[in-house]
Amino acid sequence: MNITHIPKKNPNLKNQWYLINAENKTLGRLSTQIANVLRGKNQIAYTPYLENNSYVIVINSELVNITGQKALQKTYKRHSGRPGGLKIETFENLKKRIPNRIIEKSVKGMLPKGPIGRKAFRKLKIYSGNNHPHSAQKPQHIALD
Repeated sequence: MNITHIPKKNPNLKNQWYLINAENKTLGRLSTQIANVLRGKNQIAYTPYLENNSYVIVINSELVNITGQKALQKTYKRHSGRPGGLKIETFENLKKRIPNRIIEKSVKGMLPKGPIGRKAFRKLKIYSGNNHPHSAQKPQHIALD
């Protein structure tokens, strides 16, 4: 008879912090790798329904690249909830105004919808510059391809 191993949440597990430099990286490929780390797919004991204790720090978010004509064609929408409250913004305008929001929206769309995805998204820290306030956690640098 086959017995399935079901891991239990271990309270003694330490939080693992990862540092990713987004400089000259493609947005989609960067986002998928961030989402995989946040979900815990890079670990041996990956279980889809259990929360992971990996945190991701992304620096240089304003230097992320996209391919083709998406800089002019891609739009971001938000709505205030009031009549006529739809705001549409292009990639270039959002990159000038809030460069972190581009990576946030991209990664959030790749995470699962529900409580596990919301908890994972809170573990993502994005900074537009080269500095971050999480050096005490000793993040492990991930070199992306």
